[in-house]
Amino acid sequence: MIIFVIIAVAVIGLAILLYAGRGRTRGSGGQGLKRRFGPEYARAVADHDGDTKAAEQELGKRVKEHGSLTQQALSPAARERYRTRWAAVQEQFVESPQQAVTEADTLLARLARDRGFPDGERFEDQIAALSVHHAHYVQGYRSMHAAAHGPSGTEDMREAMVESRGLFEALVTGDPGTPPRPSASASAPDGQGKAPRPLTRRHAKGSST
Repeated sequence: MIIFVIIAVAVIGLAILLYAGRGRTRGSGGQGLKRRFGPEYARAVADHDGDTKAAEQELGKRVKEHGSLTQQALSPAARERYRTRWAAVQEQFVESPQQAVTEADTLLARLARDRGFPDGERFEDQIAALSVHHAHYVQGYRSMHAAAHGPSGTEDMREAMVESRGLFEALVTGDPGTPPRPSASASAPDGQGKAPRPLTRRHAKGSST
């Protein structure tokens, strides 16, 4: 009788473990990763030349390493300082696009660090962690970083500034918000339905009109 009870308990315990394992697989497998990473999932697959399995292994590793990261809240004063600095960088773009992009890249790295993400000196680690928690916004940060550390045209730098605004807002407010729509990023970088004057196409290209 005792042996029967022990066997029954063991079978039940094994069944529970198998069920929990399937649940974890569903949450971290292909569909779960697609939902969590959105555009990052497609990017990872492309980076692995269409190898879905390799891409999912990479994304799964990111979740394992950074999924439990606790984001630190900013004080109201810190949020205001970051907003003021970002506005100043946008204004600077009119006269010095390259310097503005470089400073914006540094500002985003510092902001992410203050929120608890890996230090910006190791960009790949920081972007991997950010992709786990802000997957819909990290491509703008990549564009910003590339523009700040390599040759880029004025239009590319302008677009990088516009695209990176989503991540800035998500980090400053602590609210991931609604994933950006492709048609909205270029037309509403300030989140209020119109672009800041320094970052319109006309001014970015240096037109006098």
